[in-house]
Amino acid sequence: MKVSAHAVARMLGTWQEGPGPTHQRLSDRLRLLVLDGRLSLGSVLPSERDLATALSTSRTTVGAAYRTLVDQRYVATRARARATVRLPDDPSPERGRTAGSAAIDLSFAAPPAPVEILHTAFATALEQLPRHFERHGYDRYGIAELREAVADWYRRRNLPTAPDHILITNGAQHALALLARTLLSPRDRVLIDHPTYPHAISTFTEARARLLAVAVTPSGWDTAQLQEAARNAQLAYLIPDFHNPTGLCMPTSVRAGLRLACPTVIDETMTDLALDGTSPEPFALHMPTAISIGSVSKSIWGGLRIGWIRATPSLLERVQQTRHATDLGTPVVEQLATAVLLNEHQTRRPSTLRQLRSQRDVLRAALTENLPEVQAPRPPGGVTLWATFPEPISSRLAAIAPDHGVTIAAGPRFGIGGAFERNIRLPYTLPPDQLGQAIDRLARAQRALARGVTGTHTPAPVA
Repeated sequence: MKVSAHAVARMLGTWQEGPGPTHQRLSDRLRLLVLDGRLSLGSVLPSERDLATALSTSRTTVGAAYRTLVDQRYVATRARARATVRLPDDPSPERGRTAGSAAIDLSFAAPPAPVEILHTAFATALEQLPRHFERHGYDRYGIAELREAVADWYRRRNLPTAPDHILITNGAQHALALLARTLLSPRDRVLIDHPTYPHAISTFTEARARLLAVAVTPSGWDTAQLQEAARNAQLAYLIPDFHNPTGLCMPTSVRAGLRLACPTVIDETMTDLALDGTSPEPFALHMPTAISIGSVSKSIWGGLRIGWIRATPSLLERVQQTRHATDLGTPVVEQLATAVLLNEHQTRRPSTLRQLRSQRDVLRAALTENLPEVQAPRPPGGVTLWATFPEPISSRLAAIAPDHGVTIAAGPRFGIGGAFERNIRLPYTLPPDQLGQAIDRLARAQRALARGVTGTHTPAPVA
């Protein structure tokens, strides 16, 4: 797939800022785009001349940056052909090592598995499995037990739901991809929060949609801007429940007054992670036409790849008709185990919520001690802080942080057009001692960056 020079320029954002030679800053930023997935493997880069024109820089600068990437084996070249994106066989063998210590990964916002609870759920699922053996095992809607359990999860939240309004998927990301395949055509406009979940951006980009970004500010959502943007959109995607990455929760007054003129997908993956107060009410209580997606990846475990879509039966019929192009259904054992977990109300466990509250406070205290200039508001739920630095250093900090033993997700990963260079997302899903160490290492990386040190490695993809 060819990537245009203007598309690369948008992804690069404000790459010129920072110390060091211009070509080095450009190659560092391009390498970061490769490692965090914004430049996909095998994609064909624009020519040196085209990229130089789009960036308003010299062809010599672009050529030197490309040669650096070739030397580092992030780009492959051959005679009379453009450069293509690749990964080294071992891109960073020493990445994440500092003073003999293992790296601390802050690029994934994922809780550890609740071992005993999962073990019990799967043991019960295996006992129930034989009654499915007479069936073929392919079900593009999901097994009846899980559809009923998900419907009951909504009913407990005062949203009447029948099993035929539920389709089971392989996680919320799969649900969103199926909806994009069903509802979008190339060049359709999609309204998104800004910032937003990075894999949603990837999903819509792969569907060749055009993104309409509406800012989520520290004070929340702007109803007027959302409604105005929706008039020109074919689909909207919002995360009102403990928004990823900011952790904000859309107030009831905003939900009640929001009327969008296009189909609206509501991501409820974080709904059960209310740390201060009760879980938010379903968005569909106020917008009955809303399409809800959810999963147990954050409330239970990311390795349990089970999600769902709540929508009208007619829309679910269209979705399942397109599903065969990607998969033929969701594994039965995992569905049975998830049904057990939902029926036993295990997606909202008081002990887990207490632990997350404690880790949230530890992370904020570590920031205050080590990086006092960084602003990180206390979110009411979810699993992440959205930290703001005084200067636009996010991508450069992400490039150097692994050399100091910590990996982070740069702010531009959560936006379009190179936005959020002053932000990083910081999850509080790790044990308190690791969170403290991680921020200490991040502060050391920030001090090294201030001295003009550049990095040799880049962070892992986010989740």
